Amino acid sequence: MSNDVIHTALWVSDIDETLDFYVDGLGLERNWEFTSNGVRNVYVGGEHGEFQFKYDPEGDGQTGPGGGFDHLAVGVDSTDETFERLVDHSDPPVVTDPTTMTDIDRRVAFVEDPDGYVVELVERV
Repeated sequence: MSNDVIHTALWVSDIDETLDFYVDGLGLERNWEFTSNGVRNVYVGGEHGEFQFKYDPEGDGQTGPGGGFDHLAVGVDSTDETFERLVDHSDPPVVTDPTTMTDIDRRVAFVEDPDGYVVELVERV
């Protein structure tokens, strides 16, 4: 049996705004959630993995130790269509408009989520 990445966990400052962005805007599925020690943990994802969003109503949404975070990558059917839907729905800050990365021959775009995390939209082949 091989090892798999299960999820990426991120602290967020507003769980409702985050879910609106990722579920309603980006189209990921809301899978499950639990609350432990006052921290709400909500999992969203698709066929190949999940993001775990951690929300503490008493916290400030800041990430913990190891702040070398760069971006989340989400596989999409159409970078252009997903980008347009997301911009129309959430009007996120755009880091990079849809473009073709010639080195990998893939359409990609980069936007920021409500907490400033950079999200890369990668078109599946």
